[in-house]
Amino acid sequence: MRRLRTMLAAGLLLLSGTAFVSTAASPAQALENGVGRTPPMGWNSWNTFFCNINESLIRGMADSIVSSGMRDAGYQYVVVDDCWMASTRDGSGNLQGDPTRFPSGMKALGDYIHGKGLKFGIYQAPLDQTCAQYFDSYPGATGSQGHESQDARQFAAWGVDYLKYDWCSPSGTINDQVATFAKMRDALAATGRPILYSINSNSVHSKTGPQRNWGDVANIWRTTEDIQLVWNTDQTNGYPMGVQNIINVNVPLAGYAKPGGFNDPDMMEVGRGTLTDTEQRSHFAMWAIMAAPLIAGNDIRGMSSATGSILKNGRLIAINQDSLGLQGVQVAGDANQRVLAKRLANGDVAVALFNQSGATRTISTTAAAIGKTGASSYSLVDAGTGATTTSSGTISASVPAHGTVVYRVSGGATGDPQTPASAALVSTASGRCLDVPNGNTANGTQPVIWDCNGATNQKWTVSGQTLQALGKCLDAPIGATAGTKVQLWDCNGGTNQQWTFQSNGTVRGNQSGLCLDVYNNQTANGTQTLLWTCTGAANQQWTRR
Repeated sequence: MRRLRTMLAAGLLLLSGTAFVSTAASPAQALENGVGRTPPMGWNSWNTFFCNINESLIRGMADSIVSSGMRDAGYQYVVVDDCWMASTRDGSGNLQGDPTRFPSGMKALGDYIHGKGLKFGIYQAPLDQTCAQYFDSYPGATGSQGHESQDARQFAAWGVDYLKYDWCSPSGTINDQVATFAKMRDALAATGRPILYSINSNSVHSKTGPQRNWGDVANIWRTTEDIQLVWNTDQTNGYPMGVQNIINVNVPLAGYAKPGGFNDPDMMEVGRGTLTDTEQRSHFAMWAIMAAPLIAGNDIRGMSSATGSILKNGRLIAINQDSLGLQGVQVAGDANQRVLAKRLANGDVAVALFNQSGATRTISTTAAAIGKTGASSYSLVDAGTGATTTSSGTISASVPAHGTVVYRVSGGATGDPQTPASAALVSTASGRCLDVPNGNTANGTQPVIWDCNGATNQKWTVSGQTLQALGKCLDAPIGATAGTKVQLWDCNGGTNQQWTFQSNGTVRGNQSGLCLDVYNNQTANGTQTLLWTCTGAANQQWTRR
């Protein structure tokens, strides 16, 4: 839900581990409208100013984007978020800028932005109200419902280059949302003007971002609830969400990203206070490796040199803007750390060593694990400092709590980063394997432990945050409590089918918070597996082999 809740209730302000490319939804073709070939970079008014905007502010921000060097670093779009519009349409049904806030009109504002060598972005909503109007924080009901073609033509006439389109309603199925968002997609295309299309299906709605590849509908699509100015709010995907929570949701969706379509984990909080310097640098580094839109949300006019050094880091921006358009995939990790690898167009691989824990830790991987082979020595450029080192294959760093070290690795041949193949899950207590009885793939089949035999009904593949066997997902029934039996079920992308491999060998269900457990610590063939409060006991420890 949009940050209007922060305004309306000032008192308000997943921890997932191992995650790989998600297969939760069938692949969709990226929107081919000629824009968004790399993640968009720019600035948005909402994070800092909310509804308190006017044309003087926006013009001043455009000036500062130029004078600060942000434009030259790659930041292009100046996006005017909610509360720019008059409360009513004109007599012909056209949108109008608020005459007090934007007395020169929206076309004049766009012309000013374009005159600075920047691009003009604007906000609108697909139903009858914008988010500010939905929460009664701004007057009117001027959403695009029934006006899609008219509004698209108006935006094109104003010189708009970027449309942020925000659902902001509890109504509608995912299919309803797809059809409604597609109306504006098609209306924008019909104008003939290349307009980057950004959607948020999550506002005041179930979190559809992880459930669907929206690349056939938009250039960028929000994957989570709104970001807040905190590191971690202990939310799976609900309001409010911190930087860490959003990373947990966004990492498994790497398979959706491609030129023309990118996962959007929301605007950045760099330079807005509260987060430590380490957390801000980590925030930016993870957005870069995840091929996320780099949309600043701070007040550029008063930006400190420290903030500027983060936002204008050319080495990380180059990784984010790489022409292959790939999102970094996780090649290793647990509840304390992640290792992400992003293949680059020139044959290099960017690797992020991300420390999720609360203490400094050494995080390591290898050249082979990130897809690099065939060389006796590899060059590692630290994207944070620019320092260059060499390695025969080990990639390692001491990473502070909540920190991220990113290396750009060159040398040798480059293949896809390695993700674990199918493997058996062996119970530490019994030495027996997690087994699908008789290879039965009917929904509701309950896995057991059995003598390890290497058969396919004992092979489990990590895909996204799912565990799959025989084409079905390991599933915790929705609302599961301690003692609920796990089961096989059709893969559907739900959080009840997402699991975390924890550093102590346990496998925790993301929705329930309970661990995969062998019933009553029994060791006999046929003993069923269930969910239980995580204790770390031997009958909850599993090894992949």
